[in-house]
Amino acid sequence: MSSYFTDLAQQYIDGEWRPGTGSWDIIDFNPYDNEKLASITIATVDEVDAAYRAAERAQKQWAATNPYARRAVFEKALRLVEEREAEISEAIIAELGGTRLKAAFELHLAKEFLREAVHLALRPEGRIIPSPVDGKENRVYRVPVGVVGVISPFNFPFLLSLKSVAPALALGNGVVLKPHQNTPIVGGTLVAKILGDAGLPGGLLNVVVTDIAEIGDAFLEHPVPKVISFTGSDKVGRHVATVCAAHFKRSILELGGNSALVVLDDADVDYAVDAAVFSRYVHQGQVCMAANRVLVDRAVADEFTEKFVAKVKTLKTGDPRDPATVIGPVINSSQAEAVTGVVEQALAEGATALVRGSVTDNLVEPCVLTGLPADSALLRQEVFGPVAFLVPFDGEEEAVRLVNDTPYGLSGAVHTGDVERGVAFAKRIDTGMFHVNDGTVHDEPIVPFGGEKHSGIGRLNGDTMLDAFTTQKWISVQHGRSGFPF
Repeated sequence: MSSYFTDLAQQYIDGEWRPGTGSWDIIDFNPYDNEKLASITIATVDEVDAAYRAAERAQKQWAATNPYARRAVFEKALRLVEEREAEISEAIIAELGGTRLKAAFELHLAKEFLREAVHLALRPEGRIIPSPVDGKENRVYRVPVGVVGVISPFNFPFLLSLKSVAPALALGNGVVLKPHQNTPIVGGTLVAKILGDAGLPGGLLNVVVTDIAEIGDAFLEHPVPKVISFTGSDKVGRHVATVCAAHFKRSILELGGNSALVVLDDADVDYAVDAAVFSRYVHQGQVCMAANRVLVDRAVADEFTEKFVAKVKTLKTGDPRDPATVIGPVINSSQAEAVTGVVEQALAEGATALVRGSVTDNLVEPCVLTGLPADSALLRQEVFGPVAFLVPFDGEEEAVRLVNDTPYGLSGAVHTGDVERGVAFAKRIDTGMFHVNDGTVHDEPIVPFGGEKHSGIGRLNGDTMLDAFTTQKWISVQHGRSGFPF
């Protein structure tokens, strides 16, 4: 077992590793074999306050630090991730049940986002804007917001913590990170360890491992943070947005999805099958962009279904440490029960199981369902597990209607032999992201990432990080004298 789970099983506040002072512990389990990885005494409201106050104190000097010096921290952090890639990979496999393929995918993206953070430190630019008043100079400065609170999820914890933490810090802010209770090391203290070893001054990044049962809304309501960046479910996201609005904070919400992968009548069926299987089953389907629904034109439905089912049956479920494993465990028993409940509900509603794997502890084998009634609520909700719904359609108009018939609008994909037909189709879909002749699961460091409808508010990546983690300040200078009416 990685030393991370012994060395980093603490709170990280004001540059110091220390135990929480709560009355109970968060137990970190390996979801595959239920091995106890770590025990962390939770942080209380007092520690949340200490973390935010430390970030507030450290931020002023950090914001005044030459951005080229700030940049050097992220250059070093990137080198450290590269040097420690093997042990970080083992930690991802142990703590969240990620397969070796998934761990490599997450680490590849994490390195890309650190490379972007290096450049982001130098990105803020000021402007001088004309004035209708003679002799007046209008300067607009791009300045850090101050302190950012980050709440990260369990599915890609290392990547999705870094994705907000690194840009917020690069742009001159302080940060307090609250990782998911199921991934406190990979999504929390490991990030602090790497950035600390890279030379980030103490106090700028703080990690509190805690639970709302202990702290309530203290993380959101605290007066210090000006922005809360939250990645998670739309149910919790709605609450985060409400609390933030009531306290005049900005919220960046990257929420759930119910993406569709659409196969039109002129698609390359074999290629579409490969894209659809990956898009649904990567990381056990525990991905916000995953293709919950696979919509197939009836003209190619029989061929597609036969090949899709055949490929799904080849996916090996088991120990995520085995390089041959494609489907590892879901994150915990509650998730396993929820996925099982979805399958049982679908069958009760009249669906047919073309593939129905077994469930053993947290190992949920793939399932392929078809024939779900058009009015089923299951077709409109997010399913965070290895279950695919195959839905036939007649022509493009029906496909567009079906894709949009959901409260979510995160990602999606369409397969067609005509790229421009695909682009025209994509423009009609109410999502923040859509992909032509590819999968639904994509993230790139300089492309705006985010959703519409219940899938979130705001965007991350590239220049949108400036909008997320800085604010604009107008300073005018009157050269000469203004005239006043009295």
